Amino acid sequence: MDVRYSADTHIANSSREFQLRKASFDQEVNTARAESELAYKLQAAKERQKIRKEEVNINIVERRKQIEIEEKGILCTEKNMDATVRRPAEAEAYRLQQIAEGYRSQKILLAQAEADGIRLKGIAKAEAMEAVGRAEAERMRLRAEAYSKYGDAAILNLILDTLPQIAAEVAAPLSKTKEIVIMNGSNGEPATLQSLTNLGKDFTTLVGTVPHAIRALTNVDLSQAQVLLLSTLIQCMGSKLRTQNLYLINK
Repeated sequence: MDVRYSADTHIANSSREFQLRKASFDQEVNTARAESELAYKLQAAKERQKIRKEEVNINIVERRKQIEIEEKGILCTEKNMDATVRRPAEAEAYRLQQIAEGYRSQKILLAQAEADGIRLKGIAKAEAMEAVGRAEAERMRLRAEAYSKYGDAAILNLILDTLPQIAAEVAAPLSKTKEIVIMNGSNGEPATLQSLTNLGKDFTTLVGTVPHAIRALTNVDLSQAQVLLLSTLIQCMGSKLRTQNLYLINK
């Protein structure tokens, strides 16, 4: 009996010790398993992080490549725009600008040339007028010197030589007269006689003023030449009257 009890006790103790050891072993196994699973999870997480990081890097690289491609596309587009639009537009603008500048320069040159021409014409005209004035002044000075050297007889001779020209100038207006109408005279006198008488009086009066005018200008007395002047004037007037139509109208 004691032996059996002792054997059972020993079996029980062995069984309990086995269970305790088994439990301890199981605990160690579970712990190791848990640690292993945790390590696995940690390692898996690390691997996933690495993979994600690599994916991000890949995305970054791809994005950079895409940006480079887009930039190259934009650059190519800009070059095409430069070649097809901007450069022709700039060339056309430059051409128009050059045309405008040329037109402006031409207008300026024409205006300057015109102004220079007007200025030179003015200078030439002024110089010509000045030369004419100097020549006229010199002529008058020489004439004055000549008059101062001539005696009254010489001056009188010069004036008498010009009397036909003076008489012709006095009678010149008659050359424009188409006809002369003589009205009937008063006091019973014939119209022709009275008109011719009045015309003779007018000639005498006109001739009488010439010596005084010449004396005032040259200080030469032409009173002795009055008859010659009247004769010359009558001759010129007669030549003019012979070319006109003479009409007599009686009242």
